[in-house]
Amino acid sequence: MIILVVIGISGCVDSGTTTNDQTEMNVVVSETMAPTLHRGDVVIVTKNTTNIQVGDIVVYKGTWFPDPVIHRVISIKNDSNGNIRYELKGDNNPKPDPELVSPNQITYKVVNTNNGPQVIPKLGYITIWLRGL
Repeated sequence: MIILVVIGISGCVDSGTTTNDQTEMNVVVSETMAPTLHRGDVVIVTKNTTNIQVGDIVVYKGTWFPDPVIHRVISIKNDSNGNIRYELKGDNNPKPDPELVSPNQITYKVVNTNNGPQVIPKLGYITIWLRGL
């Protein structure tokens, strides 16, 4: 049973619709999003990142950190060329992330319901333990 859980966490869960609506599970590895998300939580994410809004939680590839980052969009700005840039911040961090993020850096958006982000609490500790994080 544990092997199936680990495969499910690291693998893809297809929603049965188009590629843009494909969902996956990602493990939260830090407390930067507490109290919304905690280390060891598993979040359901979608590859559909076409309609990012302030308040959305996204996964992105930053140049300032080697691993993907899961943080919240706190503002949407335009750079000097008129290109959209997102300002992100961990809910538990005192300051925004050190760089603005372009749309192509965002790889996933956390799926929300009326009750907030879709989270499976603590299930990700299995993956954290296996990866030695």
